[in-house]
Amino acid sequence: MLVQVHRTVIDGVLLFAPIPHRDDRGFFSRTFDASVGRDVGIRIEDFVQDSQSRSRRGVVRGLHGRLGRGEAKLVRCSHGAIHDVVVDARPDSPTFGRVATFRLDDEDMRHLYIPAGCLHGFQSLTEHADTCYRIDREHDPGEDVAVRFDDPDLAVRWPLPVTAMSERDAAAGSWAELCGRLGVPRPAVPVPAGTGDDPCGQRTDRLPG
Repeated sequence: MLVQVHRTVIDGVLLFAPIPHRDDRGFFSRTFDASVGRDVGIRIEDFVQDSQSRSRRGVVRGLHGRLGRGEAKLVRCSHGAIHDVVVDARPDSPTFGRVATFRLDDEDMRHLYIPAGCLHGFQSLTEHADTCYRIDREHDPGEDVAVRFDDPDLAVRWPLPVTAMSERDAAAGSWAELCGRLGVPRPAVPVPAGTGDDPCGQRTDRLPG
């Protein structure tokens, strides 16, 4: 198998791990395989938009989400490295309130499937980092929501000093406010990210097959 799939500590968030072929020329890697995606319930034909951002070292983008039907994303870092953060904001999820972090870079070429209803953000770890997103819904600004990167309830640990962010992100609301909009109580204690031996910094379980 040229692309392995791993479960993560957030229900429905999947980590795709390509197995690149390396030689003296460099490498060749399959970054996504539709048949592998279908085996875990992801239909590549459902994705309707591709986007890309470039961020300087220390820049934080997020934490962003969508109300309504939300949006699912496939996220990877095509150049450089990022510290990627996912927060489960789905009230009916068994992992509601859990925070998970991953390292995505242009060496391992891992990428994440983030289901609708989660918050997402990242910090650039390199001089420049290009982040690519494949999204399953057209963007509707009226459904956008954001939670501050330094929200005390979520207590996300960013690896570098924050050098810049958008005005929108600087003015984002709190996790408690978002929980109020969702009509659910926020967890009394933040649920910590997973830990373990995985190179992305969190426990994962290999899917069968």
